[in-house]
Amino acid sequence: MQVYKFGGASIESPERMKALLPILAEAKGQLIVVVSAKGKTTNLLENIVHEACAGNKQKAGILRKELEVDHLDYAAKVLDNTAYKQIADELNEYFNELQWAVDDATAERYDYSYDQIVCIGELLSTKIFCSYLQHEGLNFEWVDSRDIIRTDDTYRDAKVDWDFSKNQAQQVLGKLLAEGKHIVVQGFIGATSDNASVTLGREGSDYSAAMMAAMLGGTAVTIWKDVEGLKNADPKIFNDTVKIEAITYHEVIEMAYYGAQVIHPKTIKPLQNNNIPLYVRCFLNKDWKGTVIQNEVSSIFYPPLIILKKNQILLQVTTRDFSFITEDNLSKLYSIFHNLKIKINLIQNAAISFVACIDNKEEQVKQLIALLEKDFKVFSNEDVNLLTIRHYTPETLFDLTKGRYPLLEQKTRETVQVVYK
Repeated sequence: MQVYKFGGASIESPERMKALLPILAEAKGQLIVVVSAKGKTTNLLENIVHEACAGNKQKAGILRKELEVDHLDYAAKVLDNTAYKQIADELNEYFNELQWAVDDATAERYDYSYDQIVCIGELLSTKIFCSYLQHEGLNFEWVDSRDIIRTDDTYRDAKVDWDFSKNQAQQVLGKLLAEGKHIVVQGFIGATSDNASVTLGREGSDYSAAMMAAMLGGTAVTIWKDVEGLKNADPKIFNDTVKIEAITYHEVIEMAYYGAQVIHPKTIKPLQNNNIPLYVRCFLNKDWKGTVIQNEVSSIFYPPLIILKKNQILLQVTTRDFSFITEDNLSKLYSIFHNLKIKINLIQNAAISFVACIDNKEEQVKQLIALLEKDFKVFSNEDVNLLTIRHYTPETLFDLTKGRYPLLEQKTRETVQVVYK
């Protein structure tokens, strides 16, 4: 059994959904297909959340109707009249669920309201996708992820009850697989013990795919994207990027830690633990080989892996009385960052100073500085960039920093980080 994951871009239009048929038809063995909300649906649903929680229920209703018309029109373009009439009735159940969530939304329960509304995107897209595949003669069954993935009630970033979810996956999905069926299921969503919908946070759909594979003994996970594979740098920022043929899970986790928009570590963990390879391939051309991520690769030779984080702020924290930054002070500083849930992207400390580079999120930074200034002096450099190069060469470092004004540099044998203006 393999797990395929398709993001919103892959089903953005009816034409793109139809173009996925050969990928699925040619797959070997049984499939669990994890699908995101189509196109810009999540953005529209987030606008609905914003309006509904602000008390603008009429505006939220207009946006909800826009979403309804869009999805019904989409379904009509991929199905014949008979299949369309059947799926339209099923979609109406979710349009009604969305309306109830809008009516119930309040600013006081924003995160809860967010999850009840945003989850509808995945439910709609998978209903249409599964109906299309069935219409084309493929033996697929639709399953609601909320019946499989049990979580706590940390809305917008729910934590999975692994044991319960694994048991449900084996009972529900395992039964369908045993019957020789393929499965379409939603990514990104689950449910609490009292059946409230939740979302799983950043890269939640990839995480859903990884969980399904790990819980059911899958042989591989493939994430289908609109790129040919993983690159050594973001091609939107850097020229002459290189595709990586094979890379270890360890290296991808390092890249993600330094800020690369690759595969989230929470997705990697269940795959790495179960030795399941992860493929990143392009849905625009199924014949491209893509990238494989696994525990070991036969020949580890990487080009410089380049990560650039913009809109950073560099904070220098010093003691007021020139006392040393000792363990007590460090413990206090770390607690402040931890309590505000601020990730430190680069850190350095000297005798009486502590330096941290963080994302420049205005409200968080204001709270942070206010707390730090109770006991320390705080200096800041705003609007700086953090450049990280794994497997760097002197030439690469020179080329990427020439003409820049460096504020801080750290090097290890494999990694260099530079904060510059």
